[in-house]
Amino acid sequence: MSLVTISKLSVTFLGTNLFHDIGLQVEQADRIGLVGPNGSGKTTLLRLITGEISPEAGEIKTGRGIRIGYLPQDVRAALSGNVLQSALDSIPGRVELRNRITQTEESLKDTQNQSDRARLAERLAELHQEISHLEMHFPPHEAERILAGLGFTPDDFSRPISSLSEGWKMRLLLGSLLYQEPDLLLLDEPTNHLDIPSVHWLEQFLQTYNGALILVSHDRDFLNRQINRVISLELEGIRNYRGNYDFYLKARDEEKLALEAKARNREQRAKEAQRFIERFRYKASKARQAQSKIKLLKKMELVESFRPQKTIHFSFPPAPRSGREVVAIKEISKTFGQKTLYKDITRTVLRGERIAVIGPNGSGKTTLLRMVAGEIKPDSGEITLGRQVTMSYFAQHHLEMLDPTKTIIEEVSQTVPYETIGSVRSVCGAFLFSGDDVNKSIGMLSGGEKARVALAKLLVRPENLMVMDEPTNHLDLISSEILTDALVDYTGTLIFVSHNQAFVNRLATKIWDIREEMIEEYPGSLDEYYDHLDRISKHRSLEPDKKQVHESPWKEKKSRKDQKRAEAEKRRLVRSTLKPIQDKLTLIEQRITDLEQRKKDLEKLLSDPDIFTDKDKSVPLLDEYSEVREKIEELMARWEYGQDQL
Repeated sequence: MSLVTISKLSVTFLGTNLFHDIGLQVEQADRIGLVGPNGSGKTTLLRLITGEISPEAGEIKTGRGIRIGYLPQDVRAALSGNVLQSALDSIPGRVELRNRITQTEESLKDTQNQSDRARLAERLAELHQEISHLEMHFPPHEAERILAGLGFTPDDFSRPISSLSEGWKMRLLLGSLLYQEPDLLLLDEPTNHLDIPSVHWLEQFLQTYNGALILVSHDRDFLNRQINRVISLELEGIRNYRGNYDFYLKARDEEKLALEAKARNREQRAKEAQRFIERFRYKASKARQAQSKIKLLKKMELVESFRPQKTIHFSFPPAPRSGREVVAIKEISKTFGQKTLYKDITRTVLRGERIAVIGPNGSGKTTLLRMVAGEIKPDSGEITLGRQVTMSYFAQHHLEMLDPTKTIIEEVSQTVPYETIGSVRSVCGAFLFSGDDVNKSIGMLSGGEKARVALAKLLVRPENLMVMDEPTNHLDLISSEILTDALVDYTGTLIFVSHNQAFVNRLATKIWDIREEMIEEYPGSLDEYYDHLDRISKHRSLEPDKKQVHESPWKEKKSRKDQKRAEAEKRRLVRSTLKPIQDKLTLIEQRITDLEQRKKDLEKLLSDPDIFTDKDKSVPLLDEYSEVREKIEELMARWEYGQDQL
């Protein structure tokens, strides 16, 4: 069944054709990832489907009775009331029904006529039955469950919406949409205002969602796990692929190779035809063949070469080497108002570590980064930087510190006045500012463009410690991938906060999970962190409910056969839970053994005094020795962590 059918649609924006004569169908089982560079028309297409804007040509048909829910990137409608009531009232018809109940109750109070009172009482009973029927389909406890998943606490349910920040209002809008269960859900960057726990919850919720979905997201992992189809807004037009985002990238690469091969083949045939014409066109015996070749050459269709989207890969210059201990956090505490964020926290950041700081909004992630950056002080304790550590810090509020009167190239150049304009242009190009784009005024840029300028300023002169707070906010998928690729090759130390799961997964070597005034440390990536939480959950599910056993002694005992079967199943579950940990520990142990041997070999080489007479030999050996020792320490920490899990 087609939910939406788009036929021969054309839209022009500021003199540029966004869409020309395009067609598209959205089916009931579709989960579509809408991709394309900034300005390609993703948001415009969503607004066209909702009917917010109209096309200049063509038509959009929505199936009869189809309900569409749309989450824009910002709050547009005025919201009133409290949090939970707003979510409940988002169900179509509920507010009108409540108003009719209120009006009928007031009329019943004011009416003295017995027949009128009987009629109103009967009508009131019908209205209450209608709202009960509505709440059977949309139970209030489901709204509470969704809001809790998005980070609202029970105390927040009664909070007036006017007291919420824009980010929390967007969460409320998202929660209300999910509660409505529309037939087609349009989500434009839904994770922008979420934290990692709520992104993880949303991902799981959407995987069980029965409606169709059109999703725009800069989080590659989130996108991949939600979609079964890609609609790509390419330079050559709209393209359709059945599969997830990774499948789309692979298909595009294959198309590129096929088109390039086809173009080479036709070019070769054209050259051969041209040579034949030049050789025989004036020879009587070959005149007919020559004329045939001329016609063939004229008719030979031009092959459209692959038109790649504008992307540039950027790599950092090597970061200056710092001391081994980069940041020392010693017994810090921090309180805001009545809320204690940290109490007696001690942590150390070592050279080369990439630490992702995660936790619910309001847990103190940004506060921690600001303390490390020196913008604010802890109430007690201290944070110190190590030997030869130089730091750069990116935060969203830094966007407002850009000079609105300067051009992009001027703003970035002032960070590195000794660099050539060419090298500065290459960094700007990495963030999709090329050609005349670099001469745009900062004051004319969007939030996303300003974020890219601020990142370009940061990366044009990388320090050996980078602290980054939500660097992918306002970036599209392409820009996020460029930044991620660049940071993968960064040789310094990184401490960052991000809600982008793909960004965290590719970069993090350690997770700091902030909860209840503490920082829990987990070595590994975000996926490994999730695996750890899953294992804990499974372990807890295997533990007997002692309270239930104590309180229910009168329950009939299982037969011995049933008990044996249950115990065998429990052992099987324990084995299946522990085996992945044991396998990982075996691999770590082997790696430690190999590194220990390499360490001994290096110690033997470095024990020779003559080696230090040749700096070209001694310095690389010393660097490798230091790196091997650090890697052994990291692996030992992972091994000990794994042993604790067993």
